[in-house]
Amino acid sequence: MADNNHSHFQHLYFVLTGIPGLELEYYWMAFPLGAIYVIALFGNGVIISTIKSELSLHIPMYYFLCMLALADTGLVLCTMPSMLGIFWFNYKSITFDACLVQMYFIHTFSAIESGVLVAMAFDRVVAIWKPLRYGTILTTGVVCRTGAVILTRAVCVVFPVPFLIKRLPFYRSNILSHSFCLHQDVMSLACASTRVNSLYGLIAVIFTKGSDSLSILFSYAFILRTVMAIASGEGRLKALNTCVSHICAVLIFYVPLIGVSVIHRFGKHLSPLTHALMANAYLLIPPVLNPIVYTMKTKEIRRKLIRIFVPAKVTAEGQGLTF
Repeated sequence: MADNNHSHFQHLYFVLTGIPGLELEYYWMAFPLGAIYVIALFGNGVIISTIKSELSLHIPMYYFLCMLALADTGLVLCTMPSMLGIFWFNYKSITFDACLVQMYFIHTFSAIESGVLVAMAFDRVVAIWKPLRYGTILTTGVVCRTGAVILTRAVCVVFPVPFLIKRLPFYRSNILSHSFCLHQDVMSLACASTRVNSLYGLIAVIFTKGSDSLSILFSYAFILRTVMAIASGEGRLKALNTCVSHICAVLIFYVPLIGVSVIHRFGKHLSPLTHALMANAYLLIPPVLNPIVYTMKTKEIRRKLIRIFVPAKVTAEGQGLTF
């Protein structure tokens, strides 16, 4: 009878879950969590403003880095309201429609970040394979069109997901496993067949992150082949050194992503705490660590940070030292 009248019991909201087993520590955990969000927003903001203001960084490599920072900022802003609401105010409810909106933007920005990492890999291929033609191959127009394709692909691929969820009935459990809405998590609460959702989700993942990861692997196989053809060992090390930051960004993004995917598929026996920590790591680690990695490798960004945190004039033993 309930199945025939599920529309009368359709949930108007979902209940988000923080970190199971640590509910009594939420208030104190909110401070390091807030610090993480501040670091992520500040770090990516510094990258964006530095690339915008420094003419020496107006090259394709840093344009793509700016896109990566924008995607990371989007991910942070998507998850921050619900997570801080849980840990600071113990507010766990999210309306059905708000959950769908959050889900859409989380998956869209994640797909954008994956696409940008592919573009950055192609940038490294051109820089190492055809260094003398780098500026003529990767023109500003090519970079803009690449960014438009990445954005369009992400928006279009993720667009059907909320509508596929919207058609499903939810009238039993409304308790989600995470502090934010993810497609797999919401789908698991549906009271009807989710075969279409699962199939489309698999196609979307293969079309975005699956194809992107293969593209990055092929790019680095070509890079290694090109580098090995360089005669001098110093030249090979110099060429590979230009890829270190990008390799770190790829690992920072894909390792947590693979971990979350494996746990969702094969980790049903694991504790809810493990699921929650892996999901949080998947969305919080890249926005926090990417600015740190690129700050260490980019002197212009380091100078920007010095200008922010160190006074323009420092007095030492009565003498002014100007930086």
